[in-house]
Amino acid sequence: MAELAPSRLRPGDVLRVGGAGLRTRRLRVFLSALGVAIGIAAMIAVVGISASSRAELDRQLAALGTNLLTVAPGESLAGGSATLPDESTAMIARIGPVTRVAATGRVADASVYRSDRIPAAETNAITVRAAHLDLLDTVGATVAGGTWLNEATARYPAVVLGAAAARRLGIGAAGADVQVYVARRWFTVVGLLDPVPLAPELDSTALVGWPAATSYLDFDGHPTTIYTRSAEASVEAVRAVLAATANPRAPHEVKVSRPSDALVAQRAADRAFTGLLLGLGAVALLVGGVGVANTMVISVLERRAEIGLRRSLGATRGHIRIQFLAESLLLSAIGGAGGVALALVVTGLYATTQGWPAVVPPWATAGGLAATLVIGAVAGLYPSIRAARLAPTEALAAS
Repeated sequence: MAELAPSRLRPGDVLRVGGAGLRTRRLRVFLSALGVAIGIAAMIAVVGISASSRAELDRQLAALGTNLLTVAPGESLAGGSATLPDESTAMIARIGPVTRVAATGRVADASVYRSDRIPAAETNAITVRAAHLDLLDTVGATVAGGTWLNEATARYPAVVLGAAAARRLGIGAAGADVQVYVARRWFTVVGLLDPVPLAPELDSTALVGWPAATSYLDFDGHPTTIYTRSAEASVEAVRAVLAATANPRAPHEVKVSRPSDALVAQRAADRAFTGLLLGLGAVALLVGGVGVANTMVISVLERRAEIGLRRSLGATRGHIRIQFLAESLLLSAIGGAGGVALALVVTGLYATTQGWPAVVPPWATAGGLAATLVIGAVAGLYPSIRAARLAPTEALAAS
């Protein structure tokens, strides 16, 4: 007598029997899949928003350049504020790889007001600085309205306001009829600047020409910040000699910094914050996995009659185990696919509102889908084993 071959479930059969179990409890399946989707969406969206932020920073650095160095006075040995020599800017310009040099000098005891009726104490934290004419090209700043200082306006009571300074003063446009009160004298606002990422101190500053500051504001002529641009390959070499060049007698009283380092440090801080949010997303994903496991356990309890009937018709324990494991995997896959789609939408919308390029790393999407399959396999393992252990007579009797 010929021996019967054991029955087998083909992949298509597995998908059909697994999908049939999900279609009978649509609301419960939807809620369980939603839990997984929220967890996956949270994780991928956090990665996507972080990657978009980094892409914007890289784009910004590429546009602004990382070869800007600043020189400022530090502290003297006595603990007081040091000063840079008047000729420090010219000496720095003689360094071979240096391509541009510009300086600003803070004007002491000078404040800016919208009118002469405002109390002296209400300065709005706006400083007044004398500026070289090539400052904009050196720091990568742009004019939002009006014009920058030129050879003529640099000698007269004309001022260019930084973005924050203009906002605090309530000035939205420059022109011959727009004036501010600086050190008991009216100055015409000839220009407004856009925010300056690599020199944010200029945002809350009123900039006047170097000759005008000397003539009208009793400026002492000492530069307080010198901005330099160097050849990219020589930035570190220039950085090493800037202090000694700016003040040969006391190089220890000079501070040299690289503004782009602050942006990189900010990115590192954002990366740490991203790690925290990923942890919260993982918790949400775990909760979703618990929901899947709960759905599958209840499904086994509710479908004992079906299990008993299939066993009595010849289904093996392996068939039952594969059926419920397939249901769990399908349920998690549905949630994972929904979570990926939701994450892409959230990342795209957020990046668009911020003006960033929308970036979602492929590994994040692939990792999210893989995580859902792992969650489905783990969540469905116990219920599938429990369903397979039910004897046909026990399952039919319990129903």
